[in-house]
Amino acid sequence: MSAVVASGRSFVDSMTGRFKAGVVTTGDLVKLSVESISWGFSDIVARRFSWSEFLLQCWFMTRVSLLPSILVAIPFGVITSVQIGGAANQIGANSFIGAVNGISVLRQGAPLVTSLLIAGAVGSAICSDLGARTVREEIDALKVMGISPIQRLVAPRILAALLVALLLTVIVTMAAMITAFVVVVGGGQISSGTYIQSFVGLSQPMDFVVAELKAFIFGFVATIVAAHKGLSARGGPKGVADAVNQAVVLSVILLAIINVGLTQAYTMLFPGSA
Repeated sequence: MSAVVASGRSFVDSMTGRFKAGVVTTGDLVKLSVESISWGFSDIVARRFSWSEFLLQCWFMTRVSLLPSILVAIPFGVITSVQIGGAANQIGANSFIGAVNGISVLRQGAPLVTSLLIAGAVGSAICSDLGARTVREEIDALKVMGISPIQRLVAPRILAALLVALLLTVIVTMAAMITAFVVVVGGGQISSGTYIQSFVGLSQPMDFVVAELKAFIFGFVATIVAAHKGLSARGGPKGVADAVNQAVVLSVILLAIINVGLTQAYTMLFPGSA
């Protein structure tokens, strides 16, 4: 009996500790977000923003995520067109294949694919870079010299990730849509004119705005999580590896939750557009 009670207490203590750690992490993420935004805007206004670091990070993020984004978008477009085309054939709604394909890619697929690649490729690189600097005590050296690591390292990376996420969403959307168009029209299901007309007739400019808004938020969240885990890395190379793993997993979970929340909010605010 005493063993059961001790096991129950141990479980409760473990869950309590995890809950407290989650609250602390949430607070740290919010604090880092506020400080990064504050430093970024104040530096831009005061004309002391590190544009060289910003451009370097933009090029780096584009280089590591552009090709993977296109390679993921192509099979995504194929799968979407095959599944939607099969369902449309069963109910005799072939004329709506273009609209359903395009809207589903634009609203859900493109921003989520982009954010996952930002979290996986870009986020892991940011986390490993900042983590290596942390364990080598370079971050502490910056603080000793009176230089804020958030101002010098985090803020340029966040702004670069936001810009890259917005542009990658457009590229992923185009790649997936073109792939779906080729599969559907090339397969003889409908004509090219019918496909384009159905998409243009039912899609709205707000769909693109929602996609870019999602990409903006997803890119910000993924970069903040990666930067936080990198700056919190401890214990040498193993600590950096653990931080990268935690950053990717936490980013994916948060992006999935935020995507559901944004989708539900858009559905409630614009029920006629959903």
